[in-house]
Amino acid sequence: MPARPRRLTLRDIARLAGVSETAASFALNDKPGVSEETRSRILAVAEEHGWVPHHAAKALTGARSGTVGLVIARSAWDVGSESFFLRFMTGLQSVLSERRQALLLQVVDSVEAEIATYRTWQVANRVDAVVLVDLRVDDPRPSALADLGLPGVIAGGPDPKGRLPAVSIDDREPMRRIVQHLHDTGHESLAYVCGAGEMLHIARRADAFHSAAREFGVPGHLVISTDFSGASAAKATRLLLASEDRPTAMVYDNEILAVAGLGEIRRLGLSVPADVCVVVWEDTPIAGAMEPPLTALSRDAFAFGSEVAVRLLRLLDNPDEGPADTAGRVPELIERRSSGCGRSA
Repeated sequence: MPARPRRLTLRDIARLAGVSETAASFALNDKPGVSEETRSRILAVAEEHGWVPHHAAKALTGARSGTVGLVIARSAWDVGSESFFLRFMTGLQSVLSERRQALLLQVVDSVEAEIATYRTWQVANRVDAVVLVDLRVDDPRPSALADLGLPGVIAGGPDPKGRLPAVSIDDREPMRRIVQHLHDTGHESLAYVCGAGEMLHIARRADAFHSAAREFGVPGHLVISTDFSGASAAKATRLLLASEDRPTAMVYDNEILAVAGLGEIRRLGLSVPADVCVVVWEDTPIAGAMEPPLTALSRDAFAFGSEVAVRLLRLLDNPDEGPADTAGRVPELIERRSSGCGRSA
C-alpha cells in the first residue's frame, strides 16, 4: 500500500509563500496584519497545494473555523425530497463561498439533538456561526445559542423574543392573497393542509388563513396538520373530502403535500379544478409541470438563502450590532389552471 501523502502544515505554506509563519497564519485566518498583496499570495499558495486548516489546532488557537453550520431537525427523507432546502442551501453557499466560508450540514431527528450538535461544534470550534431554520413555538434553540455564545441568524423569523437576528418572512400577506384569490373565484369552503403546528411559520400561516377567511367573509376554513409526508397529505385530503362540508379549494404547504393531495383527489373520482381547486404555497418546476399546472406562491428560495448568508456575514463582521432583522421579500401569487383561473403560467 502506498504511503499516505504528508499533510501540509502552516510552516510549509509559509515557506512556499516566502513569508513568516505569523504572516501566513494572519492571512489564512482572515486577520489584519498583512498587506493585501501578501495575503493574496499566501492564499494562492494554499489553494494551489490544497491546504485546509486543521480544526483541532484552530480550536486551540481560538481562530475562526471558516465554516458556517446548518442543522435541520427533520427526517433525512423530508430534507432530501423538498426542493426548498436544496435551493436555500445553494443560495447560502453562493454567498459564503465568496468569503471562503464553508457550509457544514447536519440532519438530526429532534430539537434536542440539534442543541447537542451546537454544543459539540462550539467546544471543537467547528463553526463560526449557525443558520437556524424551522423556528418552533416556544423554541429553546435561540436561548441555547445565546448561552453558548455561538452567533446565529434565524432564516424565517423574526424571533418573538428578539434574541437572535433574522431574515424575516411575512407569512400573513401571502396567505391573505391566496384566500382573496379563492374568494374572488367563488369559493366559500377552504382547507389548508399544512405541516407540523409546532413550527412557528406554520402557526403563523394557519392564523393568517383563518384571519383572511373572516376578512373576506368565507364561512368555511379548516386547517389540518401533517408530518410533511405524502402519505399524511393523502390521508388529510381523504378526510377533508369525505366530510359533510367538503372544501371546494385546498391550500397545500409544499409540493410534496400538493402532489399527494392531487393524486388522492383523482383517486376519489374528482377533478381539478372542476370539483376541487388546488393552491400550493411553494412554487417549483414540478408545480408548473403538473396537469393541471398548480397555482402557487413564487418565493425565490435561492435569493432567500443568499439574504440569510449576507446577514450572517454581517453579524460575524459586526458582532456588537445587535439582533436587527432583515425583511425578506413577499412572494408573488402565480395563478394557474389548478385554481380555475384558465391560465397555464
